[in-house]
Amino acid sequence: MFERSLMVLVISLPSLLAFAQSPNEQLPAGAGKDKVEAACLTCHEARIIVQQRLGKGAWGKEVDKMAKWGAEVDPKDRDVLVDYLSANFTPDQSPYEAPKSAAEPKAKTKAKH
Repeated sequence: MFERSLMVLVISLPSLLAFAQSPNEQLPAGAGKDKVEAACLTCHEARIIVQQRLGKGAWGKEVDKMAKWGAEVDPKDRDVLVDYLSANFTPDQSPYEAPKSAAEPKAKTKAKH
């Protein structure tokens, strides 16, 4: 019984990890990406970041808030995080659109009579 449960877990683990990592949401390349991933993605998925549209001052407040809430942000990396976030997720970008999944129903079309 235990061996079967363990086998199911081992088989399911890659799928669970893929779901948890949100492969459809990637942070863009750039200086500071690794620090943002280390500080932010330990608590939430990238989607939480990529949907934001904030100015530099607002990103600074957001980083400070997250650090107060327990994000592991080295004080010397704060400006690197703010610079990366404010360069990639700005108010002048178009609104975030979530990726469409294959499971979502397609729009209904009217039948021609």
